[in-house]
Amino acid sequence: MSGGTEIATTTSGTNPGDEALHPVMPNIQMTTLPRPDQPGGTPLLRETLGSVLRGLRGESGRTLRDVADTARVSPGYLSEIERGRKEASSELLASVSAALDVSLGEILIRAVAEVTPAAPESEQQPLLVG
Repeated sequence: MSGGTEIATTTSGTNPGDEALHPVMPNIQMTTLPRPDQPGGTPLLRETLGSVLRGLRGESGRTLRDVADTARVSPGYLSEIERGRKEASSELLASVSAALDVSLGEILIRAVAEVTPAAPESEQQPLLVG
């Protein structure tokens, strides 16, 4: 262009001074995490909690919509939680446990029971809850 005006061009996240506008993260493959679709692996906590919540809801005979409305969460989001697709925050767990009229401790105890490998009957100890 004439008149002494130059247009600076930028490419792929750099400015004219070659300083990165945003740090570039390398493409990291998550090969160290257990894959939920592989049999024999330890289930993820979100999957176990979801299974427990779904079971408790079934035991109470309540619909997904009813529990979601009481817990003040969308039915779609609660469904994602129950299927282990989304992580439940502690606030959400507390809200859902209250909606199900079950203590948060009961939910966690059931989750622990699901992920703990069964010991031979000779080694089993009674669970003391006080």
